[in-house]
Amino acid sequence: MAEPGAVRAVLLAGGEGRRMGPLGTGRLKPLVPYGGACRLIDFSLANARASGLGEVVLLSQYEERQLMDDLHRVWNTSPGFRVHFGPYDHAYRTAGAGLPRELPERAWPLERGTADALIRKSAYVFGGDAEQVLVLHADHVYRFDYGPLIEEHRASGAALTVAYQRIEPRWVHLFGMVEFDAAGHLTAFVEKPENPTSDLVFAAFCVFDARVLRRHLELLDGTDWQHDISRDVIPAMLAAGEHIRGHEVAGHWQDIGTVERYHRAHLALASPQPDAPALPVERMPWTVAPEVARHRVARGPGVRDSVVPADLVNHGLVEDSVLFPGVRVGAGARVRRSVVLPGAAVPSGADLVSAVVMEDGRVQQVADGARP
Repeated sequence: MAEPGAVRAVLLAGGEGRRMGPLGTGRLKPLVPYGGACRLIDFSLANARASGLGEVVLLSQYEERQLMDDLHRVWNTSPGFRVHFGPYDHAYRTAGAGLPRELPERAWPLERGTADALIRKSAYVFGGDAEQVLVLHADHVYRFDYGPLIEEHRASGAALTVAYQRIEPRWVHLFGMVEFDAAGHLTAFVEKPENPTSDLVFAAFCVFDARVLRRHLELLDGTDWQHDISRDVIPAMLAAGEHIRGHEVAGHWQDIGTVERYHRAHLALASPQPDAPALPVERMPWTVAPEVARHRVARGPGVRDSVVPADLVNHGLVEDSVLFPGVRVGAGARVRRSVVLPGAAVPSGADLVSAVVMEDGRVQQVADGARP
């Protein structure tokens, strides 16, 4: 495993969740519940902790207080790992067992993209002994040990090592497409290509040489750019001839960009034979009611092919669905191909198909199509 001291891990978590419809209304996208077990942001944090990294710097923007309070309660309660809150961190470190009463006023403009987040909080990204910067995102579902990626990056002497995965060619246009030569050097990086020429996509996490990254950010800042790592920084490094390599991500990796993809991922989790193997609930970080057991049930009283919690109160029929802890299903109700969020109650006699049921009982219908 890579020595973590010289690696600065940063987590980009600025998403508003507008493309998630009602599911994202009133909550940040990183905090959208997932898989009957956790929230989207918990995957990258759990991976970082399991990889031996002691700290991850949060780069947030919208509703920062809500996000930081939540992560402080969930992730900063045990020794050996914590989320660092940049300019707000001192307030949380000195708040004792609770939360800070007040936070420092924001003294910098709102970031306009992922690269802006690195620039505006550069003191926390590049300060101290940072030799490499591991960049993570908060809306991807996967379990991964970052140690071998970091070691490979160091051994190669690369300016950047990007994680990538091979996917079905028909879905490449939704992602950042990458190509490599026979020696493993990156030769092309195109965000959401109209006419893909590769079946390899950027898995949205990577390791930069800290000095090279900072130099390119300084060159881009103030120019006519999109303030984005994928659209600006990586293409600029590629055009400058920087040494960029790839690291393949084996196993399940999924980008949850829309409510349709969110719904489809849950159907795969519940299915006995999904189109693409899903990450089983047992491998997810259990941050939502961690004391409650949950598992996939193929056939049981009132349940068919679904992921359900041990505290489920069910007086109806649940099929091909994922239910979170605290859920109650009323008498005669049917829940099919749906996701029911923590603590939600399904009324007696309801017939739900292809829906997401919010914590307060509101129902969001989802187009049940073949989206990735």
